[in-house]
Amino acid sequence: MQFRKLSLLIAGSLGIAAILIPASATRAGSSTTQLTADIRTTPRDVTDESATLPPEHIKAALDAYSHWLDVVAQRNEVAGLATAVVVNNKVAFERTIGYADADTQEPITPATVFRLASLSKAFATAVTGLLIEDGRFNWDTKLTDALPFFQLKDAQASGAVTVRDILGQRLGLPHNTYDQMLEDNVPYEELVRKLDEVTLTCNVGQCYGYQNVAFSLIGDLIYAETGDFFYHQVDKRIFFPLGMTTASYGREALESSKSWARPHRPHGAHAWESFDPKEAYYRVAPAAGVNASLRDMEQWLIAQMGGRQDVLPQPLLDELHAPGVDTPSEMHATPWRHARVTTASYALGWRVFTYAGETMIFHAGSVEGYRTMIAFFPKYRVGIVSMWNSPGAVGTDLMPMVFDTMLGLPHVDWAGVESDPPANRAAPVKARHKSRRHGS
Repeated sequence: MQFRKLSLLIAGSLGIAAILIPASATRAGSSTTQLTADIRTTPRDVTDESATLPPEHIKAALDAYSHWLDVVAQRNEVAGLATAVVVNNKVAFERTIGYADADTQEPITPATVFRLASLSKAFATAVTGLLIEDGRFNWDTKLTDALPFFQLKDAQASGAVTVRDILGQRLGLPHNTYDQMLEDNVPYEELVRKLDEVTLTCNVGQCYGYQNVAFSLIGDLIYAETGDFFYHQVDKRIFFPLGMTTASYGREALESSKSWARPHRPHGAHAWESFDPKEAYYRVAPAAGVNASLRDMEQWLIAQMGGRQDVLPQPLLDELHAPGVDTPSEMHATPWRHARVTTASYALGWRVFTYAGETMIFHAGSVEGYRTMIAFFPKYRVGIVSMWNSPGAVGTDLMPMVFDTMLGLPHVDWAGVESDPPANRAAPVKARHKSRRHGS
């Protein structure tokens, strides 16, 4: 694994049984891989306390997913995409389409490394939980006790902020505080010092406000409490034991990967062009700094669904996935959420939805030229992870179509793959990307 020194504040901040994959035609830029159980199953003996979905529903969902991805590939709706479905701690489906670089036509493979954007937050909360289990600090540790420089505009509020508040997105700051300045290359160190200039929207712990800059204070706190770099802890406690062999932090590490997905933007109506990754959000590494391949993320998904108790024990997972602050606006952010989601909250680096009466754990990420999504039902031990290197929401919108089929819900074409494609893809994709940036 490769790690590079990132911008620091106090040297610490980076701030079913197994199902065969459906067969489909392989063509340039599109592949389907059949998995072998000895490579990608967890060593854990699962004590099945979860419910089981009908195997015929699972098979129908994976067959349909393969077909929908064929359509996405044929329409060139993404530059490249990698996706997997995990069922009962086994990778039941794996698929890549398109290109790591459309200019050279280098194909996406399961080992191609993507920028994860806000999916990075769950790694920060998980390593925090492991350090808390070690007794280094606790969820209710006051930030000012570890970081005397930390100040909000209200001094009383400053003294009340806990680890849980910053990781649970309930600091009281307006949404995405200072993200625009971060994009304008104002250093992270300066931005966290300026938090005392921002008027709070509510008392600490009382309302939701999605953050990247303030969230990344966890990197500084971990260094202050352990004397070790935040990303070293993630390497030791998560990447290495889970076998996430291509996972890394930072732009330099991304570009040093044997195969890595370049970001893309529309080039005309039906083509893509690559460009260089932007540095800004790598400066808030706990919030948005992880790079990983599909193979890495399959192991991460298995662990998050309880399949690697040796790395992420169930009591910690219960803590990370417990609903925290309500996020009612998230129920209406997309058509599928409006139709299926009846409650929404933020936990610790994860969103928690009530989806058609079932608990779904979810997060999405977005930085320029990259989109990511991970979602699972703990009760059924089924989940999906997708990463693509171009704007647009097709990867996220395919997810509820797969889950609807698994759950036996009425079919809805949330991703628009069963209707005629738009005459000009570029314009609507750009607009949709712009409206939902930096994680969701």
